[in-house]
Amino acid sequence: MPAALGPNNYGKSRVRLFRVTRDGPRHDVSDLTVDVAVEGRFEAVHLQGDNAEVLPTDTMRNTVYAFAKLHPVEPVEGFGRALAQHFLGEAREAERVRIRIAKHGWGRMTVGGRPHTHSFVRGSGERRMAWVFADRGAVRFEAGIEELEVLKTTQSAFEGYIRNQYTTLPETKDRIFATIVSARWKYASEPADLDATFEAVRTAMLETFADHDSKSVQQTLYAMGAAAIDAAPEVSEIRLSLPNRHHLLFDIGRFGLENPNEVFVPTTEPYGLIEATVLRT
Repeated sequence: MPAALGPNNYGKSRVRLFRVTRDGPRHDVSDLTVDVAVEGRFEAVHLQGDNAEVLPTDTMRNTVYAFAKLHPVEPVEGFGRALAQHFLGEAREAERVRIRIAKHGWGRMTVGGRPHTHSFVRGSGERRMAWVFADRGAVRFEAGIEELEVLKTTQSAFEGYIRNQYTTLPETKDRIFATIVSARWKYASEPADLDATFEAVRTAMLETFADHDSKSVQQTLYAMGAAAIDAAPEVSEIRLSLPNRHHLLFDIGRFGLENPNEVFVPTTEPYGLIEATVLRT
């Protein structure tokens, strides 16, 4: 049967990097996971086993660590740009390079009422994300958030939906709203300050989640995305994924006790999953 090589890429994934930046007695830390992928004219290695134009993935890994010494690792988009442009120069047959960086959170400890110079505590599972796409003509960025876990105990309702013989969910005017936010946004133009823009988008989404009088997860998702676009003029669109992490009211009436929205069973599976893209018009 005739066959042909389709789209392909190769690279190094999950390169773990921890960088300490020392400024006198004050230290800062950056905890990153870096993925590298190159695409291009690599028919020879696939079809003939000819490795002459292959930059080893081991070399890619080593380059990440060397560049962590030679270049600032923050903002993470800037570090990704430096890597992408380097790999385009080193791999002659590469047409495109994709860099994905996840930044893991550490918070500075407070000791004796003051921020400690060199001690940190692990934050939540939240990760700041960056994607860098480079070809021989341009570099573009996308940014995002993963595993941002949020919850509010009121201002969330779900009523007036389709009901049939299989519906058991009771309507409610007041429920717990818990989710784990994943967001990814595109820049129409590169922000002058990537860190400040990221924080503006994140803050806008969190403030909207907290204050929004939610009639559904869908409505709040759209409000969060619209707020993010409003907060950062460089953002052209944002994709949000919100799993509905249900908290079910536990029946303690059988024990002769009342439960006015106070005692719940948190569940992880199954869950509703609401996803949508909000576009700038």
